[in-house]
Amino acid sequence: MKALLEYIAQNLVDNPEAVQIKERVGRFTVTYELSVAPDETGKVIGRSGRVAKAIRDMMGIAAARQNKRVHIDIE
Repeated sequence: MKALLEYIAQNLVDNPEAVQIKERVGRFTVTYELSVAPDETGKVIGRSGRVAKAIRDMMGIAAARQNKRVHIDIE
């Protein structure tokens, strides 16, 4: 799932080298901390949070296939 999030984030921003993802794994949940360049945070969040919601929805589907829940923190 981390590779999926990395792929999505790198294709949204102009500086894909600045994308960093930290992963914390619990028993039933996985938390990802996504950080991008400060001037590109808006591209990942989107207008009214639409892009962030879409990313969370896609990651939720991938997590459901593994019987887990996923949380994504965008920094």
